[in-house]
Amino acid sequence: MPHDYFWQWHAWWVFPMFMPIFWLVIIGLCLYFIFGRHRSSRTWAPGRGFEDETALDILKKRYAKGEISKDEFEQMKRDIQG
Repeated sequence: MPHDYFWQWHAWWVFPMFMPIFWLVIIGLCLYFIFGRHRSSRTWAPGRGFEDETALDILKKRYAKGEISKDEFEQMKRDIQG
């Protein structure tokens, strides 16, 4: 019986240590979901704010990466622009 009494009243100091850790995890998750999600299909356009990439932007990236030739780029560009 004395052993049970010891653990009931003298281990209370352990639990308050977990509360700051809990709040740090909660705050960290909130900050991650607000600021940490860098992978987005949206691009920054000065004066216009965030907007989705256009088909021409994607086409330019593909050409820059070497995925398509200059002739293919020009043809697709004409198709996109109408």
